[in-house]
Amino acid sequence: MSARRHKSGCPICGQPVVKAYRPFCSRRCADADLGRWFSGAYAVPGEPVDPADLPPAPQEGTERD
Repeated sequence: MSARRHKSGCPICGQPVVKAYRPFCSRRCADADLGRWFSGAYAVPGEPVDPADLPPAPQEGTERD
């Protein structure tokens, strides 16, 4: 049994998908999506983390391993 793929448009603008930029239609839409991830517009849900469980943040001027 083969898996059926649902062909849909670019998730940003709805235009047809271009193989080189799949699942997007262009570099512009791919970059727009990446920008949304970087800005925090998208988020992957997860369990809340207690700040006390996080490792200490590196201080400025100190070397990292």
